[in-house]
Parts: sequence; structure tokens; C-alpha cells
Amino acid sequence: MRRSPWQRERSSNVWPWLIGLGAVAAVRFVVRQQRRMRVRGKNALVTGGSRGLGLQIARRLVERGVNVAVVARDVQELERAVELLRAHAALRPETAGVRVIGVPCDLEYASAIDSMVRTVRARLGPIDLLVNNAGTIQVGPLDAMTLEDFQRSLKLHCFAALRTSLAVRADMHARGGGRIANIASFGGVVSVPHLLPYSAGKFALVGLSQGLRAELSKEGIVVSTIAPGLMRTGSPRNATFKGDHQREYAWFSIADSLPGLSMSSRRAARRIVRALEFGDTYVVLGLPAKLGVLANALAPDLMSRLLGFVNTLLPSGTDRTAHSGEESVSSVSPSRLAALNERAELENNQR
Repeated sequence: MRRSPWQRERSSNVWPWLIGLGAVAAVRFVVRQQRRMRVRGKNALVTGGSRGLGLQIARRLVERGVNVAVVARDVQELERAVELLRAHAALRPETAGVRVIGVPCDLEYASAIDSMVRTVRARLGPIDLLVNNAGTIQVGPLDAMTLEDFQRSLKLHCFAALRTSLAVRADMHARGGGRIANIASFGGVVSVPHLLPYSAGKFALVGLSQGLRAELSKEGIVVSTIAPGLMRTGSPRNATFKGDHQREYAWFSIADSLPGLSMSSRRAARRIVRALEFGDTYVVLGLPAKLGVLANALAPDLMSRLLGFVNTLLPSGTDRTAHSGEESVSSVSPSRLAALNERAELENNQR
């Protein structure tokens, strides 16, 4: 069957695009391979590493033969995490010699951060990899939030990450380079209703992270910005809820657990460690998060209207009393709908 001139013209117009896309993919592959860091034997510092996503990231690093220092405020939680990571390292002959240490630190205090980095350096050695993962989640309507909630979010998500990055900069520069991964959030790209202090802190971290990449690249330090969507980390139990705290906990814990809407923390951790290894610039995790970021970029007004509508569906309330997830359970949640997150609680040292 003979093709019409229009069909031949359309076919001929496709080939330059395919060749161009192939060339771009090839260049990207070569650049990523050149930027790749061999992480085995390196030393990593993971803040917020005693549970949740931070613990999963530490596990993946241990599997790659990286010596890991995990940092958190809760000493008992930290000790359990170190035991879990050391047992994980002992499972494989190739990682049996990996060193794992825990260093307690309240990252809201600058002097504590400086002291923590000195301790890690003394016990583990110079730091090659840094994962700024520590964070806090406050869930509730704006009317239930205080100025202190915003200040704490900015202090922990932005300023603590900045201080820790600056504290390890000298180590990385002296060793010819290093890697920093800043764990931001989809909420740091698209502000989500009832998570306003959290989103404000994560927005600040995204801007800081992208600026640090440009500023530190001349020293061989590569900074990656990571924006995960909803993940099954078991974190609702340790989040803070205000307003109608039981209803806030219900919607958040269920949304954070649904397959298709949320992703497993294991898969997220593997992608983050790969981003560290290859020095990726910006990684959005989870298909819903990717679609949300794209929609916000292409149609911000429509996205704003959609989020405004979502806000009308969420619980109202003005109670500024902070309740933990454990204090906010109800007949609605825990439930079968939140079963995957409840399973993640045990796996990720959330209890």
C-alpha cells in the first residue's frame, strides 16, 4: 500500500525528534557516569536517621558499604536504630566491616550541630556524604497554628540543614569533593493545605538546596534536592496534629498509606541513595507528586483552585494544643485503610 505525501512528510518529521531525544539521553548518561561517586568505604552522616525514611536511607547506604553515622534527638530510639543497622550490615560478608554509630543531637541548636559534627568526625572520620533528612510534620488548619510552629519548621528544615552542610564543607573540600542530599518534599514545591508550617520550611529548604548546588559546585561538592510525595514511613504516629486532631490524623494517616497515592519508603530510599551516588540535581519521588509538580508548573491558577477546594473538605478547628499521632487515634484510623503505614511503623523503628 502506497503512502500519501502527507504520511511520508509526517514520518520524515518524526525522525529528527527521535534522533534528538536519543542524543539528549546519551549525553545525560555520559554526564551521570562521569559524575558518579564510588561510595563504598565512604563516611556518611544521616540526620533524622533513627526512624522512618532516614533509617531506610541509612540501611541502603550500609548495603553499599558506606560507614554511617545516624543522628536523632531520642537516645533510646537512636540506640535501637544503631542495633538494627549493625545487624543489617552483619547479614552480608561484603558489609560485615561497615561501621555504624549513633550521635544524639537536637538540630534546633547551632552549637549542638557543631559539636555533633566534631563527634562524628572523631569517631568515624571525615564526612563524604551528608543526608539532611531531619524534619517535623505539623498537621492542622492555619487557625490552629502559631508563629512558633512556623519558626520551628524553618529552624529545623532550613537552618539546621544549612548549618550541618557548612559544618561538613571543609571535610568534603579537603577530600576533593562530596555529596549532600537535602530531603525536601512535594510540600516544598506545591504548598498543601493543613501543612502550612511544614510547607514553609520545605520551600525554604528547596531554595537553599538549589542555591548551595550552584555555590559549592566549584569545590566539587554536589548538592541534590529531593522532593518526595506521600510515603509509607510510619511517620503519622510521630507527627503533630492540631485543630480537630483525631480527624486530622485520620485523613493524613490514610492518605499516607494508600497504594498508588503513596510510595514505599524502601523504594524512595533506594532512589535517594542513587541520587547521591550520581549527583542528581532534582528528584521528585512518586508519580502523584510528579503529576502535581507538573500541573502546578503548567496551570498554577487551576492548581490553586483545586487545593482551595481540597481545603474545604478537610476538618476545621482552632484548638492550638499539639497532639501526637498516638494521642489522635480514633475509630476511623488505625484501620485497614492505614494498614500499610502501620506495618511500616514496625519496620522503620517508629514505635
